[in-house]
Amino acid sequence: MTSTDPRLGLVAGEASGDLLASLLLRGLKARWPGLTSAGIGGPKMEAQGFDAWWPSHKLSIFGYWDAIKNIRELLAIRRQLGDRLLAERPSVFVGVDAPDFNFGLEHRLREAGIKTVHFVCPSIWAWRAERVHTIKRSADHVLCLFPFEPEILEKAGIAATYVGHPLADQIPFEPPREDARRELGYGDTDTIVALLPGSRRSELTYIGPPLLDAAQRMLKARPELRFVIPIAPGLRPMVDDLIARHGAGLPIALLDGRAQDALAACDLTLVASGTATLEAALLKRPMVIAYKLHWFNAWRMKGKALLPWVGLPNVLARETLVPECLQDDCTGERIAREGLAWLEDAPRRERLQARFLEIHQQLRCNTAQRAGDAIAKILGA
Repeated sequence: MTSTDPRLGLVAGEASGDLLASLLLRGLKARWPGLTSAGIGGPKMEAQGFDAWWPSHKLSIFGYWDAIKNIRELLAIRRQLGDRLLAERPSVFVGVDAPDFNFGLEHRLREAGIKTVHFVCPSIWAWRAERVHTIKRSADHVLCLFPFEPEILEKAGIAATYVGHPLADQIPFEPPREDARRELGYGDTDTIVALLPGSRRSELTYIGPPLLDAAQRMLKARPELRFVIPIAPGLRPMVDDLIARHGAGLPIALLDGRAQDALAACDLTLVASGTATLEAALLKRPMVIAYKLHWFNAWRMKGKALLPWVGLPNVLARETLVPECLQDDCTGERIAREGLAWLEDAPRRERLQARFLEIHQQLRCNTAQRAGDAIAKILGA
């Protein structure tokens, strides 16, 4: 390590944050080979040399109700992490998504003179526009995944850079379907449905049962179907229990991680709203987006939506490319109906793949280099 190699404090929650942060770290290490990083992260980050003081799944919660139930542990972790970062004084702190956890930490570090970067602009263009004030207090700079975000932030006086999406750099324009199927033990003629109910425990609780119910209904209509579920770290026992209660008899393969392999191999995915929907779009897979919250969380969010969509493919396209089954519509019957409609309409699938390629081309712009340039500017390097 040289004197010019930065030390990063880094926090990424859940599987999607672990993936984004690992891709960022890989690019930054190509620029600064002696870079070191520590904080909260997952196995993909650790594979890049990250020192995980706490595992990322500690932050795998969602919404007000789940936060209330876990508030003591979360606040204790954030306080201890902040103390350690203030003692060690990293060159820069990068908070990857997890805004409810990271913004408070970033504010504390920034007040103490540590540069702070937030990677992944919160969806202020979709709901909770008032959060822009929190961002302004917390982050010296925001790295934005989507091209329309910097203008929104800059109007509020927040420095921001569009860096594209690292997944768009990593995933080839032509999906590796045959290789993925071979890796998972499937043939070219198998019809595979990937179930991705989310990487948070709350998501599994509310979205897992309707997805498994949809799989049961689809199997009755098409007995040749085969199913795969990639499982986020630490959630295998919960998934096993869900399948025992709702998925008995399904021809289903459980994968430890490997969500990208499952999406590349599948003919269709039933997927929880979030980063996985963008992965599916970049892999040109037809999908049905599902989401359901605890009633209290849904009530708190009611009326705060600014767009008619929640799924990233639809938001980026500014049109309904794929169906969204949300809250009361998140039922096995509705999801199965939408899923079967995709499997029965090849021309519709081809049109979707063409639109997804356009989105992929827009988001591919060497995220690691752009992010590295932005961070280097912040460091004065």
